[in-house]
Amino acid sequence: MSTTIEEPTTASAEELAERLFGSALGAMEMYTVYLGERLGLYAALAEHGPCTSEELAGIAGVHPRYSREWLEQQSVAGFVHCTDRTQPADTRQFELPVEHVPVLLDPSSPVYTASLALAVTGVGGVATQLVEAYRTGAGVPYAAYGTDFRDGQAGFNRPAFDSLLAGEWLSVAVPEVHARLVAGEPVTIADIGCGAGWSSIALARAYPRARVDGFDLDDASIADARRNAASVGVADRVRFEVADAAALPASSYDLVCILEALHDMSAPVAALSAARAMAPITIVMDERTADSFAESAGPVEAFLYGASVLHCLPVGMAAQPSAATGTVMRVETMHEYATAAGFERVEVLPIEHDLFRFYRCT
Repeated sequence: MSTTIEEPTTASAEELAERLFGSALGAMEMYTVYLGERLGLYAALAEHGPCTSEELAGIAGVHPRYSREWLEQQSVAGFVHCTDRTQPADTRQFELPVEHVPVLLDPSSPVYTASLALAVTGVGGVATQLVEAYRTGAGVPYAAYGTDFRDGQAGFNRPAFDSLLAGEWLSVAVPEVHARLVAGEPVTIADIGCGAGWSSIALARAYPRARVDGFDLDDASIADARRNAASVGVADRVRFEVADAAALPASSYDLVCILEALHDMSAPVAALSAARAMAPITIVMDERTADSFAESAGPVEAFLYGASVLHCLPVGMAAQPSAATGTVMRVETMHEYATAAGFERVEVLPIEHDLFRFYRCT
């Protein structure tokens, strides 16, 4: 029995124009969310609202005219509520709806997505470098995306690490290691491509006898990770080090994790080879892509391709030679990389998640 994969319907000129207008609106809204996050406007509203634009300006330390325009825009966009729009501008009061607080202010909530505004702003900062990279075949280094992208990426992944990694995911991925951790046995874990450290920190918080070593090539990310570990009181059990994943020496960990990082690496096979020499089991979490380009459809696949065009592929091509993987790393590609790295077995794990797929390499 054969199946036919239908090509997505081509939009008319009017439909495409309308879609691009909506995209422009969405982009502008993301930048206004960026302002609300970076200036502390949402936090001030949550703590002190309802308040007028003048009151918000005083609390957050911004100019009153900007405060008023931002509040009115946020009200029209539906992010902030105006208690009575008919009131004069200087007496109108605004408040942050309670149901919007976890989305905009709680970095541990599963619905926290204000971090995406930071990431989008970080991409905007390298737009001219992307144009040049596309012309020359070079890449754009991760560091060039700056603090905004770094904070945005860390914030986007943190809720899943906090709530799912230690228990739900590891219990399926490595039940034998999970059982030892729950029993309180000392277990050593290497977290390769740890970024701001929230995955390493989640493991340390869940398993008090675990020792976690996080490695990342980006100096600023490692500095963030050290601060984050200190802020939650696990700096004594989590060590972070600037290191190239492909050049990590052989060692004797119980488990290696590469979480949402492999597709960004210029040398993924070398990184997996290093992981194989460090522990008997490597768990890779990467994107839940369609099995083929012919099957690529829907908002998740579109999101992954957008991330690849603007960030992951240019970052992966910043160092040469490069595998140039990009965000859309399909199962077949992961199998090829792991086999080339010397793993004898690669399993796709039965862990359900809208964005992530899990592999066990042994």
